[in-house]
Amino acid sequence: MAQCVQSVQEFVQDSFVPMVAVLCSDEAERVTRKNNLSFTELLRPFCRLTSEGHIRDPNNQVQAVKNLRICVNNVVTSPSPASAALSPAQRRLLNEVVLSCQPQEGAGTNVLTTGDYDLNVSDDSFKASLPWYSVWRETRLEINSSKYHTVTTPWFEAYRENFLQSMPAADHEFLNHYLACLLVVSSTEAVPVEQFLKLSQEQHRIQHSGEYTNPKWFIPNTLKYYVLLHDMSEADEQRADAVYEDMKQRYGPQGCYLLKMNSRTASAEEDEQIPDPWSQYLHKNNLRNQDAFDELAAAANDAADENNVSAAELDCKYPAEKDGVSASLDSHPLQLDTGSSSGSLQTLGAVSSDPKKGSRDPESLASGAGSHGACLTLNDHDHIRQFIQEFTFRGLLPHVEKNIRQLNDQLVSRKGLSRSLFTATKKWFGGGKVPEKSISEPKSTCGLLYPPEAPELQIRKMADLCFLVQHYELAYSCYHTAKKDFLSDQAMLYAAGALEMAAVSAFLQGGAPRPYPAHYMDTAIQTYRDVCKNMLLAERCALLSAEILKSQGKYSEAAALLIKMTSEDSDLRSALLLEQAAHCFINMRNPMVRKFAFHMILAGHRFSKAGQRRHALRCYCQAMQVYKERGWSLAEDHINFTIGRQSFTLRQPEDAVTAFRQILINDSRQTATQQGAFLREYLYVYKSVVGSNADSLPQLPLPCIHSSATRVYFGHERRLAEGEKQAATHVSLDQEYDQDLSAMWCGLEEQLVASANRWMVPANFQPTQCCLNSQTDNLRHPLAVVEEPIIVEVTFRNPLKVSLTLSSLSLLWRFTDDESSSSTERTAKELPAEAITNEETPAGGMTQKDDIVTTEVIQEFYMGPEETKTARLRLLPHRTGQLNIGGIVYNLAAASSGETAASTEDQQTSDLMVVRGRQDLKIRGPRLNLTKEDKMVVRHGPDRRLDPIITPPMPLMEVFFLQFPTALLCGEIRKAYVEFCNVSGVALCGLRVASTHPDFFTFGSQATTPLTPVSPTSAENCSAYKTLATPLQPGSVASEILVSAKDFSQPAGGMEIPLDGGTLQPGESTQLPLWLRGPDQEGVHEINFLFYYESTQKELKISHRVLRHTVFICASRSLSVQASACRSSVPPHQCVEETGSGGTLVFIDVENINASEGGVREFHIVQVSSSSQRWRLHKYINPNQEKDCKLSSRERAKLCFRATRCRPHQAPVEKFTFADLNLGNERIISSSTPCGDFFFRCRQTSEPRQQDVTPSRTASGGRTHGGGPSEDCDVNSIARKCDEMDLNIIVIWKAYVVEDNKQLILEGQLHVALQTIGKEASSLTPKEDAQEMVLLKFKSELPPPVVLPSAQLSQLIKTNLHYPETYTHLFDQDSLCLVPVTLILSNCSVVQVDVFIDLRHKSSSPESLEVHSSFSWVGQTQYKLQLKPQEVLGLTLRACFLRAGVYNLNTPRVFAKPAEQSAMCETSQQTASPALIIINGA
Repeated sequence: MAQCVQSVQEFVQDSFVPMVAVLCSDEAERVTRKNNLSFTELLRPFCRLTSEGHIRDPNNQVQAVKNLRICVNNVVTSPSPASAALSPAQRRLLNEVVLSCQPQEGAGTNVLTTGDYDLNVSDDSFKASLPWYSVWRETRLEINSSKYHTVTTPWFEAYRENFLQSMPAADHEFLNHYLACLLVVSSTEAVPVEQFLKLSQEQHRIQHSGEYTNPKWFIPNTLKYYVLLHDMSEADEQRADAVYEDMKQRYGPQGCYLLKMNSRTASAEEDEQIPDPWSQYLHKNNLRNQDAFDELAAAANDAADENNVSAAELDCKYPAEKDGVSASLDSHPLQLDTGSSSGSLQTLGAVSSDPKKGSRDPESLASGAGSHGACLTLNDHDHIRQFIQEFTFRGLLPHVEKNIRQLNDQLVSRKGLSRSLFTATKKWFGGGKVPEKSISEPKSTCGLLYPPEAPELQIRKMADLCFLVQHYELAYSCYHTAKKDFLSDQAMLYAAGALEMAAVSAFLQGGAPRPYPAHYMDTAIQTYRDVCKNMLLAERCALLSAEILKSQGKYSEAAALLIKMTSEDSDLRSALLLEQAAHCFINMRNPMVRKFAFHMILAGHRFSKAGQRRHALRCYCQAMQVYKERGWSLAEDHINFTIGRQSFTLRQPEDAVTAFRQILINDSRQTATQQGAFLREYLYVYKSVVGSNADSLPQLPLPCIHSSATRVYFGHERRLAEGEKQAATHVSLDQEYDQDLSAMWCGLEEQLVASANRWMVPANFQPTQCCLNSQTDNLRHPLAVVEEPIIVEVTFRNPLKVSLTLSSLSLLWRFTDDESSSSTERTAKELPAEAITNEETPAGGMTQKDDIVTTEVIQEFYMGPEETKTARLRLLPHRTGQLNIGGIVYNLAAASSGETAASTEDQQTSDLMVVRGRQDLKIRGPRLNLTKEDKMVVRHGPDRRLDPIITPPMPLMEVFFLQFPTALLCGEIRKAYVEFCNVSGVALCGLRVASTHPDFFTFGSQATTPLTPVSPTSAENCSAYKTLATPLQPGSVASEILVSAKDFSQPAGGMEIPLDGGTLQPGESTQLPLWLRGPDQEGVHEINFLFYYESTQKELKISHRVLRHTVFICASRSLSVQASACRSSVPPHQCVEETGSGGTLVFIDVENINASEGGVREFHIVQVSSSSQRWRLHKYINPNQEKDCKLSSRERAKLCFRATRCRPHQAPVEKFTFADLNLGNERIISSSTPCGDFFFRCRQTSEPRQQDVTPSRTASGGRTHGGGPSEDCDVNSIARKCDEMDLNIIVIWKAYVVEDNKQLILEGQLHVALQTIGKEASSLTPKEDAQEMVLLKFKSELPPPVVLPSAQLSQLIKTNLHYPETYTHLFDQDSLCLVPVTLILSNCSVVQVDVFIDLRHKSSSPESLEVHSSFSWVGQTQYKLQLKPQEVLGLTLRACFLRAGVYNLNTPRVFAKPAEQSAMCETSQQTASPALIIINGA
């Protein structure tokens, strides 16, 4: 869109100008032809008058005539075409004019912002008319107030100008009838006056003989103006002057003129540059020249031939198939055309037009080639300009003035008393109206036709004359008067003409103007179009009215008017008007951007039907800016599809590819058949582009690649199980990435690396990442190993509803050898020139470099509709260096199926439609968020997962498991085997393993492992334990073994795996036994192993390798074991077995909680063992002498044992005493593998838990005492040590299971840690309760009250009373019975204790009241003693009884406190059960 160079007033004025005919003698024509111009062409640039003229109106008022232009044409006497339509030649010319006027290529683009839209317009002059520039308000005010500018486009202006010039002369108006005739004769004629006479007679004959309907003359006495043409280079100037003097005598000085020209020869003064004002006028062909008709027809045919389009096609009627765009008049402009064959653009290949070739050069439209006006000097130009001025001012204007006066006088003199001037003229002139058809027929659509002398026409003639000489006020008054009479006569064509010109006159009036009567124009347009069926006049009317409305800022009304004028009879007119309507919408005060876009689409569609492909393409491109990325996907598809087709037809295949690509990559909502058509079009266009571009393979849009989802796997894919062997799971592309799991594996690897490096993690430690994805850390170059595959998993998405077939799919890579790359940190962009690549060109094909990197090719990869699918592509590097994986290369085809390919021909086409291209894998790294700069802007770090460094060979180990269970009972011991294979060419060493469950398995150690068969097959029914045949003997004591914990302890980080010689040579494999123990908690347990190994060669880039294995074990319930200990009440000196302080009883409750899961019939408790540094199980107390302990489902048994302290001299702190008490016929050596291993493993895992719990308890206990902190801690620790037991019990069981009608014996062990006397311990770990919510406290609490010492201090002293059970005394002889009683005090603590004994205490408990209590202690009744650690002291007391009975002697009250503590810590000691004595009387 551009700003019109004319103001609207000038445009309207120039649309109706005085017409002057020219008759030239042959000699005169020859003279002008020296300049490559006809006489009319010679005058054309000078037809606008530069000075002001004047006329007097009938009232004798002077009227100025400014800026007048006259139109000079040759007389053409061809039969006139019907005034309602243009001739085919005229239509061809208009088509050519629009085709040749294209927007400038490469013009600077302006970005115009309105609302959310940014529109690119490639026209510098656009600014002046668009309201969304920063200065749009000022611009608009200027436009609106001045009325000097209107908004239009160059091609529309050219069309409008040519259209108005090609309007045929009509009978109902006189504006384009000839007012005068120039008779031109050369001065070189023998008798010029005779020639003038001949030409004058010829003009008279043409006007008055009645033979010619064309041209039409304004008034009968046409002004004849005689021009003598004098050629300065040839003829005699004196003779010319003489002839001219004679002419002035004959015709008067106002009726003739001597025009001198050709002052120089064409050859002379070649260097002088004379301006050429003709070229800009000559391409606007004057259709009134018969020569131009013939020339134009020939040129149009040439253009049609050049474009491979028939001449009839240029006549605005294009069949649908020729253009490839549906041009059916019934089809909707937004309907997508897919009815054509699969390769519908193939037909377009031959029809492609290039407007540059098709449109004619302006030069070619002139008469002959070469420059114009070669013989004319600037003085000659002035002569011509002066001639036109003389003719107009001295000839034409006086002639017009005289005729206006005559017509006015005639009309006024006949006006009379009638109500209007017309009714008066009817009387005088006789009102000779002639119906167009005979009386018997109805009136025609146009109403009446008037004879030329009809008075109604005289007033119209006067109005037209006034209009042509710019007397608009009088013109308006005449048109208005004529309009009424035409309407009263129902002469609709005449009335419409009068309305049209009345509206234009009103607009052009100066001074205080009338408001523009737009309704006159609307009525005129409606009458022309609907009543008179004359689209030409309606179109002229609409063009004028639209410009006037636009100049007044009434864009909405102008757009409505233009849209109303679109019809099916002319695609070109409809296209131009729709485009102008679109520009009106965007020029409103509030721009209607979507309406602009929609009407641009409609305009593009009509341009396309009119064969104006470039304009169609431009319209669609402008509309696309509005629809793009706004969610209007169907509209976008239609526009892109059309742009693609038009671009291809215009031989712009790159643009076509881009447009079709957009359709395919958007998430289209089209139907499957529609998308299939799009795809075939794209493939066809793409193929034509690839053929022309042989540098590199272009990028393909399909299928979509989800680059960030690309995963890279380094190494071989794992082998699956072979027979009984179960391979380690390791990492595979089938596993989902889990951030928590990854952190867990990283932790395990860190432990292993630390254990291998003397418990130090190296500073450059990087966890091994076998599989890289978007969640892993990809900032560093990954390390790959030579001769080990790299697998890249690419995620493809097919956005279409049609299937795609990819073939010959492989990776593109670049490789830099170690020698050539100085730094390993080179990225893909900084690759040196010597990088080796496998990239291919369309011509050369793939360059195989299998000696460097072997590239796997997937022959066929099928993708269903809207399917997301992954492809795994492999590379095998054979050299060390830097590898960069850049993208993928493949052949793309639309999958041919029975549904899509309807015929064999279609199938052949789709087979041809296979294109080869590439897509790059561009992965954006994570957003940087460390520094302030990073947070201020969006920056992304590198992602180097596709740029591995290839390192020298490394060992590669595979691990297989044999006889590995999937289900175990809780605590069940099972023996399995592990096989380690070195499958590489490098020896490995330093084999270790770490696990999330180190208590689940053990490899044993050389010191403690029993000799077991190496082959798993020979160990079918062997027990996993080391056993000795030991028959059960009543009262037998435990077998004891001292073991050092170091023999079993493994570092928490990683367990070394014992290999023979410590290394595994290439190709070697070894098998080792592995003992497993079922987890203590039931349920499914995920157990992870991480195997670690190193190369025997040191200083490699990869320091170690790891192998992961994950197993899931389902643990079922077996037995529940509860154990508790209590002090034996037997006095220490009666314990025969011990010399030290008394023993302790241990009660073990065993319950079968297995609800017959897994076919378990019954459990046998075969052995109970203990392990401790201080205590040991000494003896099984078995009153019933039972041989075995069997438990069926839900049964329970209670076992009782005596435990004693270990001998101090036998038990150094670091040694553990293992004591075995077998309940069956064989003894299991609990101190060897696997029993001892699992005991120590479980102990290691349970210790951290106890450490977490204990300190908090100590602290809380410490606060409750009144003494100082150190005192409290001492008291508590003394009390705790007093009750400390630290005895670990191992219950070994066998379970009898029936499985597949076979009885199996399972074995296992459960551990119970007895920490404290009197506190029950269980083998089942208690479920953690959810923490209760604690109320927030806002006030500071009161200081805690002083609390007496805890109950733990009541266990410091153990008391026993030693006395006879019965005592006989004769009360008759002695009334007092004295019985000696020994009170034995045992210090249970490890500190000195102060003891206070009070014998005066009377018990008030209900139990003691039941017994006879009338006795008393005699002698000393209070004692204060001090007992050394572990000391036993006997105190002799005497009890005095007064009568026979049963008495409870347990009445002494014993208080104790640690010797160094304050009296506040003195605590009453717990007493034993009642001590009853029977006193017999006789």
